[in-house]
Amino acid sequence: MSRLSWTTFAAPSRFEPLAAAAIPWLWAVSILTAVAGLYQGFIIAPSDFQQGQAYRIIFIHVPAAWMSMVLYLVMAFWAGIGWAFNIRLASMLSRAIAPTGAMFTFIALWTGALWGKPTWGTWWVWDARLTSELILLFLYLGYIALVEAIDDPRRGDHAGALLALVGAVNVPIIYFSVTWWNTLHQGSTISMTAAPKMAATMLTALLLMTLSFWAYAFAVVFTRTRAIVVERERGAQWVTALTQPAKE
Repeated sequence: MSRLSWTTFAAPSRFEPLAAAAIPWLWAVSILTAVAGLYQGFIIAPSDFQQGQAYRIIFIHVPAAWMSMVLYLVMAFWAGIGWAFNIRLASMLSRAIAPTGAMFTFIALWTGALWGKPTWGTWWVWDARLTSELILLFLYLGYIALVEAIDDPRRGDHAGALLALVGAVNVPIIYFSVTWWNTLHQGSTISMTAAPKMAATMLTALLLMTLSFWAYAFAVVFTRTRAIVVERERGAQWVTALTQPAKE
C-alpha cells in the first residue's frame, strides 16, 4: 500500500472518488447540525436582556460572516497553490469555493441589515466592518467574473489567483475593523484568548450552526469541483468511464 501524503489526492482522478464518497456524509452532518442549532438557538436559548428576540439572528449572521472570511482565505490559498505549482486541482477548488463564499458574504450582509434595523434604527451604515464586508462580496464577484471571462482556463486561473491574493488583505481589515476604528458594530463575542461572553445555550447553538455551515460548504464545494473536473478532464479515459452508463 502506498503511503499517503499531501499530494496523494492532488490528481483529479484520485480526488473524484474521495469527494463522491464524502458528499452524502457532509450533507447529513450539515442538515442534522442545522436542525439542532436552529432548535437550540430559536427555541431553547433565552432572549437577550438588551436586544430581546432580535439577537437570535446571530445564529445565522455570525457563522455566515465567519465563513465568508475563511472561505476567501481558503480560495486565495488554493488559487496561489495552483498558480505557483501548476496544480490543476488546486485551481479547480478555488473556482468551486468562490460562489459559496459569495453566498455566505451576501447572507452575512443581509442578516446584518435585519439585525441592524432594530438595533441601530437603520438597515445600513457605512461602518468600517460593513463596508469592508461589502468589499469582500465585490472581490468574490470580481474573481468569478474574471475567471469566467477568459476562455483559456489556465490563463483564467492565473488571473483569478492574482486578484484573490491581492484581495486577501481585506480579510484582516474586516476582522480587526472594530478594534482599529470606532465603529457601531459590536466587538467579538467569542475570542481565542478570553471566555465567551454569552450563555452556554447560545454558544452551543452558534457552534452547531457553524459546524452546519462548514459541512454545507464542503459538500457544495466538492460537488462543484467534481463538475469542474469532469468538464476540464473530458477526454481522459477515467472521465469517459465515469460518465458512461454501466453496461448491464
